[in-house]
Amino acid sequence: MPSYTPPTRDMAFVLHEVLRAQEADIPGYDALDAETTAAILEEGGRFASEVFQPLNQVGDREGCRLENGVVRTPTGFRDAFDQLRDGGWTTLDCDEDYGGQGMPHLMGTAMGEIFAASNMALNMYHGLTHGAYSAIRAHGTEAQKRKWLPKMVSCEWTGTMNLTEPHAGTDLGLMRTKAEPQEDGSYRITGTKIFISAGEHDLAENIVHLVLAKIPGGPDGVKGISLFIVPKVLVNDDGSLGARNAVNVGNIEEKMGIHGNATCVMNYDGATGYLLGEEHKGLRAMFTMMNEARLAVGVQGLAQAEAAYQNAVAYTRERLQGRAVTGPENPEGPADPIIVHPDVRRVLMEGKSFIEGARALTFWAAELIDRSERMGDAEAEALVSLLIPVIKGVQTDRGFETAVQAQQLYGGHGYIEEHGMSQFARDARIAMIYEGANGIQALDLVGRKLAADGGRPMMAFFEMVKGFIKENESDDALNAEFLEPLKSASKDLQAAATYFLQSGMKAPNNALAGAYDFMHLFGHVAIGLMWAKMAKAARAALDEGRGDPAFYETKLATGRFYMARRLPETGALRARIESGAEPVMALAAEAF
Repeated sequence: MPSYTPPTRDMAFVLHEVLRAQEADIPGYDALDAETTAAILEEGGRFASEVFQPLNQVGDREGCRLENGVVRTPTGFRDAFDQLRDGGWTTLDCDEDYGGQGMPHLMGTAMGEIFAASNMALNMYHGLTHGAYSAIRAHGTEAQKRKWLPKMVSCEWTGTMNLTEPHAGTDLGLMRTKAEPQEDGSYRITGTKIFISAGEHDLAENIVHLVLAKIPGGPDGVKGISLFIVPKVLVNDDGSLGARNAVNVGNIEEKMGIHGNATCVMNYDGATGYLLGEEHKGLRAMFTMMNEARLAVGVQGLAQAEAAYQNAVAYTRERLQGRAVTGPENPEGPADPIIVHPDVRRVLMEGKSFIEGARALTFWAAELIDRSERMGDAEAEALVSLLIPVIKGVQTDRGFETAVQAQQLYGGHGYIEEHGMSQFARDARIAMIYEGANGIQALDLVGRKLAADGGRPMMAFFEMVKGFIKENESDDALNAEFLEPLKSASKDLQAAATYFLQSGMKAPNNALAGAYDFMHLFGHVAIGLMWAKMAKAARAALDEGRGDPAFYETKLATGRFYMARRLPETGALRARIESGAEPVMALAAEAF
């Protein structure tokens, strides 16, 4: 059976030695001392490994089932969710005005990785609720916030987001769900939504659906979309539950992964809904929560990679096969453990260097969200908005790749379900698709984010890289092993961005054909910057004689691998981008 140990030591390193969180000027960060964060991560990690993780394979094997209009979750899920709720874990980074603990988003993100790695499907019931909570908190009236948020914070009521329809995926302008105004100020919501994660279940007494719909007579296309609160069960003025609303689940999908989370077809048959935000401004309300939601999906890619990697390490230490080419390393046994072989080490180092770099990038992005929300810092908001499609797209692509490679190290045993390795790959696969498929993330990055505000956020990132290199170039070892590779990769990124700016207006397909490669090129540079920062922190600890030297030496060796073996991929990505659209668009559609 697979196991999972929360990587709390590495999380503490990023929080306190790389980001130096407690020293930040962000309100609430003064409470993030090492003792406090350790207590949260250790206790949350214990809960995740003892309660959530043992149910991961149970959820995968049993799945959810629809019985008389009610979705039954797998064995043990309801009790585990009750424990999550009773332990206050759902309230960690929610507003104190509604029963939350008021911790920064940074801590919610760290715990989100732990819960997603231990049981992604189960964690989604809470994670989706947090997204709906954020939308209502940002756009709801005071009355709406008082009515809905306290019980969503506690997860007595859970939440969803209903966007997709059978005939309309990314193109929301084709939406048909309608919202007819009523005399009492409510709306009658009619239509069908598909792919609604946690749309129906038995974990909470009510489900608060956020539904995109069009009010008759509004503008055509996306400009006519509004957002509505549509509860499964209507709520009386005193907060008690009333009659069942006219919303029901038509079906639950049979999926490749995340079997423990119900992916539902939701039918709205004149259901009562309440406008959230302004009429015809539904997309603006929805996009308020996009940075948070897409960061959370990037975390899922990282989390599945971490869990799969941990199990692969354990297996390669135990599995005996062949001998090391330099001589037996297990002379008393019939063979050496396969971890002695260079190609196995290559796979493990690729996974380890991605995971640790991505964790640092994710935590930095969460800090930027806190800076934006708690301080109104427009530059932080612009920078994190630029980074989000990179984090979502790259970390879910690479997370899936890492899970597949971890499975590969098991050989044929990885293909056998009892070992559990296929679940990590199957669960990770969805993160590349939902919250905007990764191709869409790349187009968003190149088509919108790259040129946003005259390109200032992109230039700010380049200046950040350049400034870090200049600040530390007198450190010869850091310069040779980390800064020079980072400088080279950053030049590839700048050249690619310049290519888009010079050719994109004349031949837009040149930019679009290279968008996916640009997203990954950007991801390499961003992770490379994180590795340079982590190397600086690790060297400082060694120089000052702090902590466990083995941890820091391992950190440096892992970083050197990334800079030497993965970061040079930016050159190939740049060459692909600069080849333009011609090789991509050479065939007529009928030639395929």
